[in-house]
Amino acid sequence: MISSSPSHRSRWKAAPILIGILAAVILVFGLYFVILGAELAWLGGSWYYVLCGILLTASGLLMLRQQALGGWLYLLAWFLTIPWTIYEVGFDFWGWLPRLLGPTLIAIAVAFSLLTLSRIQKEARHA
Repeated sequence: MISSSPSHRSRWKAAPILIGILAAVILVFGLYFVILGAELAWLGGSWYYVLCGILLTASGLLMLRQQALGGWLYLLAWFLTIPWTIYEVGFDFWGWLPRLLGPTLIAIAVAFSLLTLSRIQKEARHA
């Protein structure tokens, strides 16, 4: 049951701000991936960064609008990073570490934010 105590309300009010910060970080990474990934692709490199950057940019924008779909898009990008990592480096742990550690830490934060985003959307529909 949801408590209506003042401390619970203040935490609830802080959650959208924290999600907004997370969304801004994802958006910056997405734009970085799109811009520099396009340069890499132009030079004959992997298109992964452009495609992942598009997903991250959309994710960040949607999460800034407090939409749960943004979180799901981030998790999709994270999930698709795993086969790309296997393709790039095989099953070498040290090759996986730089490709998956940061995105996995963000994915954990996104997974927790989905609970709040879903609640925000549900309340907006019933308002």
